[in-house]
Amino acid sequence: MSRLRRLRFLAGTMLSSTVCTGMLAPSVARAQQAVTLDEISVTSPSPIQAPRTAPIADAAVPIGVLPVATNTFSPVTVVTQEQIARDQPRTLGDALFDRPGISGTSYAPGAASRPIIRGLDNARVRIQENGIVNGGVSDLGEDHAVPVNPLVADRIEVIRGPATLRYGSGAIGGVVSADNNRVPTFIPANGVQGQVTTGFSSVDNGRLGAATVDAGGDGIAVHADGFKTANDSYAIPGGIQRNSYNESQGGAVGISAIGDRGFVGISFSHYDAIYAIPGGVAEQDRTRLTPNQDRVLSRGEYRPLDGPFEVIRYWAGYSVYRHNEVGIGEDGIEGVQAIFKNREAEGRLELQHVPVFTDLGKLTGALGFQSDRRVINTQLESFLPKTESRANAVYLFEELELRPGTRLQAAGRYEVDRLSSTAAQFPSDYVPVDGQEPFQYARTRRFAPKSASIGALQDLPYGFVASLTGSYVERGPTGYELFSQGPHDATATFEIGNPNLKKERARTVEASIRRAEGPFRLDATGYFTRYTGFIYRNYTGLTCDDDFASCGVGTDNRQIVYQQQNATFYGAEIIGQYDLLPVGNGFAGIEGQFDFVRAQFDNGTNVPRIPPYRLGGGVYLRADGWFARVNLIHAFSHDATAVYETPTPGYDDLRAELSYTKAVDPAVYGASAITLGVQGRNLLNDDIRNSTSFKKDEILLPGRNVRLFLTARF
Repeated sequence: MSRLRRLRFLAGTMLSSTVCTGMLAPSVARAQQAVTLDEISVTSPSPIQAPRTAPIADAAVPIGVLPVATNTFSPVTVVTQEQIARDQPRTLGDALFDRPGISGTSYAPGAASRPIIRGLDNARVRIQENGIVNGGVSDLGEDHAVPVNPLVADRIEVIRGPATLRYGSGAIGGVVSADNNRVPTFIPANGVQGQVTTGFSSVDNGRLGAATVDAGGDGIAVHADGFKTANDSYAIPGGIQRNSYNESQGGAVGISAIGDRGFVGISFSHYDAIYAIPGGVAEQDRTRLTPNQDRVLSRGEYRPLDGPFEVIRYWAGYSVYRHNEVGIGEDGIEGVQAIFKNREAEGRLELQHVPVFTDLGKLTGALGFQSDRRVINTQLESFLPKTESRANAVYLFEELELRPGTRLQAAGRYEVDRLSSTAAQFPSDYVPVDGQEPFQYARTRRFAPKSASIGALQDLPYGFVASLTGSYVERGPTGYELFSQGPHDATATFEIGNPNLKKERARTVEASIRRAEGPFRLDATGYFTRYTGFIYRNYTGLTCDDDFASCGVGTDNRQIVYQQQNATFYGAEIIGQYDLLPVGNGFAGIEGQFDFVRAQFDNGTNVPRIPPYRLGGGVYLRADGWFARVNLIHAFSHDATAVYETPTPGYDDLRAELSYTKAVDPAVYGASAITLGVQGRNLLNDDIRNSTSFKKDEILLPGRNVRLFLTARF
């Protein structure tokens, strides 16, 4: 039996047994009291939102229960504040790495790991905080950290499919949205609330702490948060992964005026870090990066008493980012080898119209406008000349409720992009000609990406909800895909852009079935995407030093060229839980997950850096304040490699957790609830290599790790 057939058999067996168990849920529920969940309310997929006067109640999701959003046309992965406090991830990639359909770049584990969604990353995955783009340069290179720390997030949402039309062509693969209350949107019921969390990890002597506080009264709300993390170089089976240490710290303050008809507020945040790049030349040169960012964000909402609009919302943000890449240079002297700067401003306005009652049903919708300006500057041994990007867009979402339980959605977006920089003309074979340097010239490119989607959402018996969507999305090339022309020291690549790239087009069909109520919870999705003009980084087989003349005879950097080719992606993401037996005031249960993505070019070759097939499952117990879980995730070997790409062996990641949560008297302890726990990762101490990482042949991910965590809420 082939590997693919074995995988299909295993996944089918797991899913069919889970579904059969779920179909028994009604009879089981009559004999025992099942957990009752409030509907998971997500804010990122659609601009059509019910007006809210209180924060999203993630606390309604019991510890360890799989949160499933059933009211969205596209699947949404939700990581709650409770789960963040237990996992204590230091990057968004770490927070999402084991979720079905999501992986991470893990270039510098624990410091620089950008989420990968369905095999897509960088220019195709938008990362935002509170609705505004994060403002860093993580999309320019896997070695660049995302200036967002998940420890102070209230939740993380990952949006796929047609819902990404709300955010632009840079979200063609998905959106990772970290949300918090830095711009306060509510006044706490008791006047003040907050959370403090701390932890220690054995694999890297890691220490961390984070705190958030919200307070207010008389129509004024304030927020403050802060975090600090530090760890040494982490352990791997048989040794230490040298040059893998990191530190980060930051925080924010915000204030809002809140009234009966809405709110308006502003916040300021700061982020800075230092982290090292393990493996290869970067390790030998003791390469480290020092990102820092200042960010101002304002947002507001107004609900008119009458008129054509039910809700008017806006978001506006501006950020200044810089990092130095420090290490030993060609002269053998340690110093700053490259500098990256990014200034970015973004604004979005959404007008949600009042419901319109037609012969077909109730029509709700929202009209949105978005504008973005970005200026990137690089200095010294950097691969991208100064580049300015501008984008302006208008989008429309409309939903029609034909009858209770049946909804249709249509969305469209029109965008105008303008990119200006310095282009370079390289030989067609990218081999230097003696005595000739690439000709450089000023170049401006303009694109007008257009996108549209349709979808249907249908309630089914036994609490199931099904959705079917189709979308057509265009993406204009980014500045670095067009204008790159030099060495990138930290990634050991010599990157060459193509100033003549055309728009990338994606046609996607996606179907999902979900269930959130009762003892059985399920989130399953299958998708098929056809790309025309898929833009990718192609390794030519040449190596270079620090200038183009050295290509073919140099040794330090792999020559990477941006090219286009038609491609096909398809895959599936399945995760489920079943509360099997009542125990005390809770349940013991089983859980399972499976995901895969297959990506090929039309010429039969494979798209590079695709995640492996993964299958996992385990058991859990939650009762009387206790929570315990044992879970194993198996990643199959990845042999569907691209040209010049090596196979990646599979691995087993055994995980376990034991924790206890106790409600206490705030007057005595200063807190209302305290959680103390221990969590283990990679308990088999397996060699784990990430097939999506450029560093997979040079580094291992952390070995056996035991982590203590403590969280107090007040």
